[in-house]
Amino acid sequence: MTSFEDPLSIWDIVREDTELTLPILRLKRRRMRRPSDGKEGDFFIAEAPLWVNVIARTADGDIVLVEQYRHGIHDISLEIPGGVADGTGSGLDAAKRELAEETGYTSERWTFLGSVSSNPAIFNNRCEMYLAEDCIRTQEQDLDPFEEIRVIRLNEADFLDAVRSGRIHHSLSVAALALWRLGERMVTLPCP
Repeated sequence: MTSFEDPLSIWDIVREDTELTLPILRLKRRRMRRPSDGKEGDFFIAEAPLWVNVIARTADGDIVLVEQYRHGIHDISLEIPGGVADGTGSGLDAAKRELAEETGYTSERWTFLGSVSSNPAIFNNRCEMYLAEDCIRTQEQDLDPFEEIRVIRLNEADFLDAVRSGRIHHSLSVAALALWRLGERMVTLPCP
């Protein structure tokens, strides 16, 4: 068994070419060399912007969720609100915007829960997770032209059951829940 004390090395980038540029990501082909033995191979990396996700709680403890069709799985997904940070502000700004646009809910109480690598095997970006407390509905949804989102409120027990049962299966929603529950046992981090 390998111990964590055995060093691994960062591979060397021999060459990098952009294969495809899309509005939501840039696909790159990297020729990589492993320093330990000089072996080389081509790998594909998806460069994407920062993503944000929000666990939104109302004053009575309900969790505000969104249900929408997801093209990748060709099915309906129940998840926490979130989306792509557009680069015009902080992750917190993006989280506030996404919550309001997708659900019509807003909050004055925000906590940064942490961030995770979206999928480090192929994506280079991170997803920041936030907790918004005492959320209230202050506006109508402001959806993008191709968004169709149903807002659902679940009490905390039903939310946890939805994760346990697999009804909520979006990995970043589950990661946000983990950071939230771990955060209840740690010092709260201020919003960046």
